[in-house]
Amino acid sequence: MLQVKKISFRYKRKTVLNNISFIVKAGEHLSIIGESGSGKSTLLKLLYGTYDLDKGHIFWKDEDILGPKHNLIIGPEFMKYVAQEFDLMPFTTVAENIGTFLSNFYPEEKQERINELLEVVELVAYKDVKVKELSGGQKQRVALAKAIARQPEIILLDEPFSHIDNFKKQSLRRSLFKYLKEKNISCIVATHDKDDVLSFSDNMIVLHNTKIIANNTPKHLYNNPENKLIASFFGEFNEINSKFVYANQLKVVDHSNLKAIVKQSYYKGHYYLIEASLNGKTIFFEHDIQLKKGNNAFLNHVS
Repeated sequence: MLQVKKISFRYKRKTVLNNISFIVKAGEHLSIIGESGSGKSTLLKLLYGTYDLDKGHIFWKDEDILGPKHNLIIGPEFMKYVAQEFDLMPFTTVAENIGTFLSNFYPEEKQERINELLEVVELVAYKDVKVKELSGGQKQRVALAKAIARQPEIILLDEPFSHIDNFKKQSLRRSLFKYLKEKNISCIVATHDKDDVLSFSDNMIVLHNTKIIANNTPKHLYNNPENKLIASFFGEFNEINSKFVYANQLKVVDHSNLKAIVKQSYYKGHYYLIEASLNGKTIFFEHDIQLKKGNNAFLNHVS
């Protein structure tokens, strides 16, 4: 179990994180969300021992995770960290990169392990390709496979799918997080993309103004957003009668007290996102067909 106890950190005179505490159990997946500059990446680096804490403690089981003042080599053996800059060997193959830290004493087992991980990150066809010839997204997948090669107890992922094409993201997310769960590997993901974590996280923390402003399950935070920051993470939303209402929770009905005037329709594939004016404020709602600009739309809030 990872225990983060009242940690604080600042760069020079600027406080980045203040009095941060949370727990991650063995095999549990935690996501960290927040605006750019909220300290998501810094928090991961502190967990990995990249920096020295100003205050507080970080424990994995009974082991204190300490920074560079105490360790010549950053990062404990049981933990892996995948940053947005990939630590790869460009002139060797994908398979060689993945197998970097695997023992050569058991070549058959090593090859089986590499093949297994190539399947997880969907790079079987690129096994013998040199890393320098890969796209940014493919390199990111190699970095993920390399990080889990020796099956760490906990893995830290900083925007792990940011370089990967949309058509690959969905299946890769499912494959990677399923693998981590099966192997009981704790996982902490820092991201700005709800699709990276919404279906896969056990818990989610929200960073804002140096502090944790929410810590709960994704389902709870989605259903009970306490502020605009949390609501915005989950999608297009409106503030109606002092409540946060997602665009997909507003439905067109024959008559209601919510009378909006259509301003624009945006095609989204299986639905249209409608921009409208309600009592002088811009709102958004989803509808199955395009609506004509200037038309009235009566809306009902459905949970």
